[in-house]
Amino acid sequence: MAALVTLAGLYVAAETVSALVGAPLRLLPYDRMLAWASSTPWSDPLLLLGAAVATLVGLALLATALVPGRPRMIPVRTGDPDLVIGMRRKSFSSALAHAAEEVPGVHGARARLRGRTVAVTPFTSGWDEEGFARAVRDAVLTRMAALQPVEPYRVAVNVKERR
Repeated sequence: MAALVTLAGLYVAAETVSALVGAPLRLLPYDRMLAWASSTPWSDPLLLLGAAVATLVGLALLATALVPGRPRMIPVRTGDPDLVIGMRRKSFSSALAHAAEEVPGVHGARARLRGRTVAVTPFTSGWDEEGFARAVRDAVLTRMAALQPVEPYRVAVNVKERR
């Protein structure tokens, strides 16, 4: 969309400069558009439809601009109380997955961020699931405490058995 607006702006600038120099480009048929615009009443259904479409497109663009997107960075604290840095979501997830992999019996782990929840999936072979899931959760919470994210995250562990 930004590219279209930029191209339209460049076109208008080129037409304006060429008209000021005395050699208008006239890439679009302005004479026919001017004749149609001067002979069309404001109550013409085609004109009203065009105005409605332009208004709806403008409102849609405004709504899109006002809706916040997903943040690209996770704010984490540092040793300095006045300094907060951003950590990439993938790096944050990888650090938590590595913490889960350090638990004895884990062959691999995956961590994904879903909103304010970290979904950790450790892969194991034949461990007591209740105590094992708690050990993985504790390891992930310990690593998360070391990273010191500004916002709190909930940890959900789903143990998968690898055969």
